Amino acid sequence: MTSMTFGQKKFIPTAPEKGSFPLDHGGQCRKLMLFYMRCLRENADDNSACRQESKAYLQCRMDHELMAKEDFSKLGYGSETAPKANEQSLLGVMKGKKNILIGCTGSVATIKLPVLVEKLQQLGDAQFDVEIRVIVTEHARHFFTRTDLPESVPVYTDADEWSSWQRRGDPVLHIELGKWADLLVIAPLDANSLAKMASGLCDNLLLCTTRAWDPQKPLLFCPAMNTRMWEHPITASQIETLKSWGHREVPCIAKTLMCGDTGLGAMAEVDTIVATVRRTLLQVDVDLGGG
Repeated sequence: MTSMTFGQKKFIPTAPEKGSFPLDHGGQCRKLMLFYMRCLRENADDNSACRQESKAYLQCRMDHELMAKEDFSKLGYGSETAPKANEQSLLGVMKGKKNILIGCTGSVATIKLPVLVEKLQQLGDAQFDVEIRVIVTEHARHFFTRTDLPESVPVYTDADEWSSWQRRGDPVLHIELGKWADLLVIAPLDANSLAKMASGLCDNLLLCTTRAWDPQKPLLFCPAMNTRMWEHPITASQIETLKSWGHREVPCIAKTLMCGDTGLGAMAEVDTIVATVRRTLLQVDVDLGGG
């Protein structure tokens, strides 16, 4: 795409290099720029399909005196009544339903599932209209009870996979959940499920869902295991396998584990996981050029 000059400020609507964003006036317009860039990418650089995003970004520049009003008018926006464009106003424009699928495996870190659900719902209150569904493996069920979660949050088990299908033409649960979700976060991902996932095994509802997962959608995984398991040589290669498929790791942390050992292997803090989900959904910290 060709560059355009507005006043004395030069704006180049091409994807910036990762880690090198043109931060306008201390970064006030950065997120608006990223929404605009994402829209261009999703619409084959057709600016006419991204008029609202373009308008929000360019008006932000004008509000911060980074472009002249006459240049804003020349682009065809001058005759329109436009509200002050800032991050919150664009989030209002972009606000839509986000379907988040949580997967839990047989790690004691599953005890944090209720808190994770609660904080993701709070994220929905502030950023999106969020709907949450949960898949638990049989061993994960050992670490929480259904009453720990809101009744509005469906929880699926292996039994649901089979009871929901009776005859040819019936929906297949792991396929339907994959189609429904905008993002899958596996928190926690234990050593056993990590090994199965990296090998392509799919002997439960969660692993069937990951095997059939659309690679164009984000999948986050949060490893959690004993330090001795984490330090086994095969663990690193399995992590790299998942990452090579485009899945994103939310790294484990070092702390005193439930067994009393101290070391690396604990699941990331819930706040870290929620922040990563938020950033992923907003696509603020991704390489917009790479998709």
